[in-house]
Amino acid sequence: MRIGILGLGRIGAFHAETLSGLDVVESLVFTDPFADAAKAAAEKFGGEVVDSPEGLLAAGVDGIVVAAATDAHPALILAGVEAGIPVFCEKPVAKHMSEGVQVLKAIQGTDVPIQIGYNRRFDAGFVAARAAVRSGELGKLHTVRSTTLDPAPPPAAYVAASGGIFRDCSVHDFDIIRWVTGREVVEVYAVGGNRGAEYIKEAGDADTTGALLTLDDGTIAVISNSRHNARGYDVRMEIHGFTDSIAVGLEDKLPLRSVEPGVTFPAGTPHDFFMDRFTAAYRAELTAFTEVVAGRQASPCTVEDALEAGWIAEACTLSLHEHRPVTIEEVRQA
Repeated sequence: MRIGILGLGRIGAFHAETLSGLDVVESLVFTDPFADAAKAAAEKFGGEVVDSPEGLLAAGVDGIVVAAATDAHPALILAGVEAGIPVFCEKPVAKHMSEGVQVLKAIQGTDVPIQIGYNRRFDAGFVAARAAVRSGELGKLHTVRSTTLDPAPPPAAYVAASGGIFRDCSVHDFDIIRWVTGREVVEVYAVGGNRGAEYIKEAGDADTTGALLTLDDGTIAVISNSRHNARGYDVRMEIHGFTDSIAVGLEDKLPLRSVEPGVTFPAGTPHDFFMDRFTAAYRAELTAFTEVVAGRQASPCTVEDALEAGWIAEACTLSLHEHRPVTIEEVRQA
């Protein structure tokens, strides 16, 4: 099949490399506002360069991968749908929830598939955790802990446009908690602080946060996020039930150092970047998209799914700013 990629920044170039290695992908088409980025991708991975999204949609592609700036996501998703071309779009659907809701309304009634990029759904550990929960082998759940710690903060320009740590980083934890447990979040309470880069504070954001989520069956989820984790990129989940407890991410590249006498775990070189931690997951995610394009699989992460994670991020952002519990229903109605 022939796949178009819109946006050739860091993640777009990474997707281009992944897609170029899939047997089912015969050719690639690239476009980016910075022509040199598209040209470099074409030279490195092979493919055709066009000068606009419109040109790409008219280039006979079977599916498109949207890796452009967040502000462009709504228009590019809808352009793909209008052209009848299956869409893969990196999260989020839109910078603001109001825009995301408009996208959802606009696509109602269409049969053009849209897959939003939440790659943890394709990580082997999280897949196994979901299977364990769904099979009942853990018994009734009582506690979930989810962690995302970045080794260093993103640039100031990125932070200023990201919408905040809950919308940009924690949203991955929110999505995977829903996906693994099969439950919905009903209320949140969030806190945050600034102990590092001053530009994060100046942007009105926090660099380290914690959130307590109450799920609709009474399970408590504890979320920990930070832009500062010098030992590496740390993504983990613990799931505790009345019958058993399991963990995702407890492997030899875990960026955590044990000080227990005689303990050598973890023994490997710590993960230092999200592309390192989730290389296999990204490949599985885009392989799934080719199955979506071929009509052999429904979207594994819909616009509706992505917006549910977004509402949790909105509630946590409001909770942080107002120092109070916030229900999901409150932000939906705002």
